[in-house]
Amino acid sequence: MRVLNILNRIAVVAVFMFAINACTTDDLDPSLEQNKRIDGGITSVDNVYAIIKGGYSRMTSSGYYGRDYIINNEVRSDNCFSNGNSGRFTTQASFKYNENTGFFWDDAYRVIANANLVIEQDIPSLEGDEAYGYHLQGQAYAMRALAHFDLVKQFGQQHVGGTLGVPYVMKYKDEENLTPARNTVTECMNFIFDDLDQAYNLMSAGGSPEFLSKMAAKAIESNVAVYFEEWDRAIAAAQMVIDSDDYSVIPAADYVKHWGSDGSANSIFELAFSSTDNAGIDGLAYIYRTTGGGSYGDVQVLDVVEDIYDAGDVRAGILGWEGDMLRNIGKFPNNQGYDNVIVVRYEEVIMNLAEALVETGGDAATALNMIINERGIAAYVNPVTKDDILLERQREFIFEGHRYEDLVRMGKDIEKISIQQNFSETIPYGDPIMAWAIPKAETDANSNMVQNDGY
Repeated sequence: MRVLNILNRIAVVAVFMFAINACTTDDLDPSLEQNKRIDGGITSVDNVYAIIKGGYSRMTSSGYYGRDYIINNEVRSDNCFSNGNSGRFTTQASFKYNENTGFFWDDAYRVIANANLVIEQDIPSLEGDEAYGYHLQGQAYAMRALAHFDLVKQFGQQHVGGTLGVPYVMKYKDEENLTPARNTVTECMNFIFDDLDQAYNLMSAGGSPEFLSKMAAKAIESNVAVYFEEWDRAIAAAQMVIDSDDYSVIPAADYVKHWGSDGSANSIFELAFSSTDNAGIDGLAYIYRTTGGGSYGDVQVLDVVEDIYDAGDVRAGILGWEGDMLRNIGKFPNNQGYDNVIVVRYEEVIMNLAEALVETGGDAATALNMIINERGIAAYVNPVTKDDILLERQREFIFEGHRYEDLVRMGKDIEKISIQQNFSETIPYGDPIMAWAIPKAETDANSNMVQNDGY
């Protein structure tokens, strides 16, 4: 299989060699001998750390959390559209993508390859701190779970009438299964939960939000459980994060300005970006606006988005105008792409708890008001509805890449509400376009790979 066997090996070797030896780009096409040498060259916990760092680096690529995963989930919703300023994201925003368009499939499986290489290590046999080695292995399980979860949400058939998810890859090199078939969505869900349990059990407490942690594993578990409507599990996982007292909701006075800081009190897991990453023109800020050193500005905010905020809502402060164009001004404010990207934050876990309580008849208002009390608007009273949750998620997580997935997982149509949107008419829930196409290069290379309907 092209991605899972050839590119994965190249990706891991390149990242590992870079971390250890500061190689040049010539090492991105390693020989078979280099593969063998690296496979036998992991002798210490420090080597394992280098590999897991390579996985995080893969997640920051512009094709994944560095830009495209977030942007594609915004322009296909009622938040944003592509104005075609430089021709970027018009295809995605108009739902005209196909099996040749490409998305983050390769990036995600490269991340998974790094994670699998760490998971396969015999930690007691390595030089260095054994407990830290297991902690790194726990991060790898969480990383593998997160990447597969992202893949299932975008490429799985759960919202288009099918049962297929994605291949759940658990080996760095599986010589006996070079052309893996797609696992079912249910199988993927169970594997994700298993990996997150392993992650939690292996990792030590604490740590920087720039690395996956025990609480990050539980936070991701709450996301997965809500997505798959495993409500009791969502409540239990979310409550563990809340009861840890490790995080806090950003207060109203700091809401706008905290987006310019890394490691905020609400950050559970974030990906580190800096001047050395040199995201620049491939970063989020460059695509969201043109001011402050930006250029492309292809992704513009629908004018009607201003109306989703009540008077006094501090979250409206991240909006701004460039002439007659409504923009995301406040989130990812550094136009050189030096802002860390928060993948999971505390407010999302609280929102997960509130949604699960709506579904199970619990006190959703108290949970939801943990956030609302710091946003400058009136508190909710029970009964809180599913539509209340959907609206508050839109207000809270706008521009962070959640909106499209929220609409689809709640069975909503992608409504045509503005002439500014790139698509011509409402896309009904269940339309085949709601599942991204498996890349053609993948289906060509793997005889067991089934393409999604409609492509």
